[in-house]
Amino acid sequence: MIEEFVRASLAEDVGRGDLYALVEETSEASAKIIAKSDGVLAGVRYLNTLAKLENFEVVWGRQDSENFIVGDVVAILRGDSHTLLRIERTFLNMLLHASSIATLTQKFSKIVEPYGVRLLDTRKTRPHLRVFEKYASRCGGAINHRMGLDDSLMLKDTHLRTIKDLEAYIQKARTKIPFTSKIEVEAETLSMAQEAMRCGADIVMCDNMTPEEIIEVVAFRDSSYPYVLLEASGNISLETIESYAKSGVDAISSGSLIHQANWIDLSMKMDEAL
Repeated sequence: MIEEFVRASLAEDVGRGDLYALVEETSEASAKIIAKSDGVLAGVRYLNTLAKLENFEVVWGRQDSENFIVGDVVAILRGDSHTLLRIERTFLNMLLHASSIATLTQKFSKIVEPYGVRLLDTRKTRPHLRVFEKYASRCGGAINHRMGLDDSLMLKDTHLRTIKDLEAYIQKARTKIPFTSKIEVEAETLSMAQEAMRCGADIVMCDNMTPEEIIEVVAFRDSSYPYVLLEASGNISLETIESYAKSGVDAISSGSLIHQANWIDLSMKMDEAL
């Protein structure tokens, strides 16, 4: 899957060929990837695949999940000049995209870590980039939520509007879905969360609740259904996530890890020809 993604990414940029190569003869060359902002590295697995496919060498100054600061040489590339110039934008795009997600994710992760709360990403990913973007969030310290609809059964508000008897539905679902699959139910109020637990949910998502409301849900869970996992979600930001982490939930999910990640600054500088 990684190789297919890398090939498609390069083909998108190169098209029918790099016109520079029609003009200038190739020669041995090297380049540096230099950090122009602080961040967390992600993308090494993908870029090593690109290097293998295009026959150039990458010597990494940092590895996935490691921090870098302004001025660091993140990587050194060696190969023929045609190759390095051809892969430059694809290399940087993948590195920047992944590292930007990892950088933002780490900021969230460091806030919740002292409370023992798991940080989760979501399915709010760009089409055809889910595996890549979720890999990047892992590099930043998150745990992947569902990769797709086949991972577990989540009943969101849209599903619940089609279900007349939640308990009966969950009992039937246990006979249809894989034995190892969990059932998660979204709840927007304390009463909805209580009903979801009574009906047999494995996980209850407290969606768009305040931290104060979630504290009530946690208290009910702890006293009556201690085996049920609780997840907080819905418009949780860097500014508010600590208050949710203090509420007693087991996990916090946020689409912001991916869709709010602004690109950091990394650039490739070619060394002068000998």
